[in-house]
Amino acid sequence: MHDNNGALTPPEKPRPTPVRPVPDEQDKRDRSGRGGNARGAASAGQAPARLKGVRGTVGGILSAVALVAAGGGLVAADALSPQVPGGRPLAAALAAVPAGGSVGICPGPARLLEGTPVGTDPQFSPESSTAKTAVSAVVLSSSAGVLPGSRLAALSGGPLVELAKAAPTATGPAPAVSAPAVRAGVVPQRAVDAASVLSADALGNRQPSAGAVMSYTATDGDLRGTAAAACQRPANDLWLVGANTAVGRTAVLNLSNASGTPATVSLDLFGAKGTIQAPGSRGLLVAPGSTRAIILAGLAPGQEQLSVRVRSTGGPVSAVIQQSVLRGLTPGGVDFISPGTAPASRQVISGLDLQDPAGLTAVIAKPGFADAKPALQITVPGAADAVVEVKLFGRDGQKPLPGGGVVTAKAGAVTEVSLAGVPAGHYTIAASSDVSFAAAARVTRGLKADEAGDFAWAPSSARLGSQHVVPVPATGARVLMFGAPEGRATISYTPITADGKVRAAATADIAGGTTASVQIPGDVGGSPLVGYLVSAAGDAAYGAVVLQQDGKPDISSLPVAPGAAGQEQVAVTIGY
Repeated sequence: MHDNNGALTPPEKPRPTPVRPVPDEQDKRDRSGRGGNARGAASAGQAPARLKGVRGTVGGILSAVALVAAGGGLVAADALSPQVPGGRPLAAALAAVPAGGSVGICPGPARLLEGTPVGTDPQFSPESSTAKTAVSAVVLSSSAGVLPGSRLAALSGGPLVELAKAAPTATGPAPAVSAPAVRAGVVPQRAVDAASVLSADALGNRQPSAGAVMSYTATDGDLRGTAAAACQRPANDLWLVGANTAVGRTAVLNLSNASGTPATVSLDLFGAKGTIQAPGSRGLLVAPGSTRAIILAGLAPGQEQLSVRVRSTGGPVSAVIQQSVLRGLTPGGVDFISPGTAPASRQVISGLDLQDPAGLTAVIAKPGFADAKPALQITVPGAADAVVEVKLFGRDGQKPLPGGGVVTAKAGAVTEVSLAGVPAGHYTIAASSDVSFAAAARVTRGLKADEAGDFAWAPSSARLGSQHVVPVPATGARVLMFGAPEGRATISYTPITADGKVRAAATADIAGGTTASVQIPGDVGGSPLVGYLVSAAGDAAYGAVVLQQDGKPDISSLPVAPGAAGQEQVAVTIGY
C-alpha cells in the first residue's frame, strides 16, 4: 500500500473477531423481562455483564491513579489506560514546582597573597590604604507593592542590612489595587570586608526579582585598578575562562558555599596545550557558610591561558577567580573572572570597550606585555577540534577581524584569538561552531609600559528576556551596553533610584548586527541611581555594564544576569 506521499506502508493486520459469550439463563430472563432493551438496563443503572466488566476495569484504573497521586507520584495516562489500536499517546503530565527564594553570593575584596604560597588556604596581606569594596543590591516588589523578605548578610550568617521583613502568609484573596505600584528595596553602597549573600524569599509562589554587584577600587598598591563581579546564584557546574598563572600573574580561585550542606568540589583544568592532570584538584571540601581559596599556580603553573571547570556534589557553590598582573614593579591590573554560560555551539559576549589600537601596538610589542592586548579565548572541552567563526559587531555594524574571523580551536585546550588592531569602540562578539565550546574576552587599559594599567574579562552571557535586575555601583563612569548580533531588538531599561522608586522606562531600538551604548547618569529625579530593570523584545539581544574611573586607566565588565525564572513546570513520569 502507498500513503498520500507515495511511501510504502505495511498492510494493516486483520483484527480478530470478538467471541460473543453465551448468555446464561438469568441474562435471558433479564432481556425478556425488559423487552430485550439493553439501553434501558444501562439507563436504570443495571449494566449488562460485559459493560460491568469494562466499568470495573476503568474503575480499577482510576483507583490506581488516585492511590499513586496520593503518594506523591504522577503517572502518564498512556501508561495506565488500555492501548487501543490507532490510539494517540499522551504526553507526560506537567507538575508545578513551587518557586524558591533567590540567593546571590558576592565575593569578598581583592586580597594580596602573602609570600609565594602554593596550594589551598593561602595567607593574605592587608590591601592598600585606598582599597574600597562595596555591595549594591536591588530587590523588586510585586505589582501590588509588596516587597519579599530580603536581606544582605555575611556568608558566615551575620546580618548586614535588612531590605524588607518576610511578608505575612496570605489567608484570603489579594486586595484590589487601582494601579501597579512596583517599588524596590535597595542597598545603595554597603562597605564589606568579606564575602556576603543577598537573599530574597519567594512571593506569591514566584521567584523574586533581585540582584547585587560587588565592586572594588584601589588607586595604589599591587592590586591597583577596578574590579567588579555580579553576585552569583550558586550552582553545581561552572565554567571560568581567562586565568593566567605565568610569571607575574596571580590567579586565586575562591569557592563559596552558602548552603547548609558541605560541598565537595572537583576541578577540570584546560591549558593552551590540552587538559592538565593536577594532583589535588579533586575532592576539595567547602564547608557550609565558608569560602575556600585555591592558588591555581599550585595546580597548573606557567599557564598563560587557563580555563577551569568547577563541579560540586552536595551543596552548590559560587566560583570566582581573582586575577592580577604585576609586570616587574608596575601593576598591570586586577579583575574578578566570573563564570560564563556552559559550553554550547554558539556564544555571545557583550560589554567590550576597546581602546585605541595605534597606541597599543607599541606596548604589546614589549616583553611581558602579550596579555596587554584585547583577545578572545575559546575552550573546547570535547574530543573534536572546533572550527569557530567569530563576528564582531560595533556601533555601525560588523567589523572585520585581523585574522579573518575563522579559527580552528583544538580539542581539550584553550585557543586565543587576538583582537588587536580593531578600531576603538564598543563591541559585541558572536562566535559559532559545530562543536560546543566556552568563551570569554579580555579588554585592557593603559598605553604606556611604565605606567599602571588595568584589564577586564567579559564572559559569555545568555540572551536577554524580561525582568532582569541590573544593579550598578554608585561611583565611576558607567555604561549600559546592548548588542543584537542578527535581527532587530527593542530594549526597555527602567531606572531604579536609592529612594526605592521605579522610574519611567526608556527604550532603545537596536538594529541587527550592531551594538548600542547608554551612559548611566548619576541620579534620576534627584535621587542617586542604583540599578535598572531591563527587558528585551524582538530578536536575540545581549547586555552588559561597563565600569570605568574618570581620568584613570580602569575598566571592568559585568554581563546582565538572568532574570527571575517565575513558577516552573516539569514533566514527571514513574518508571521501574
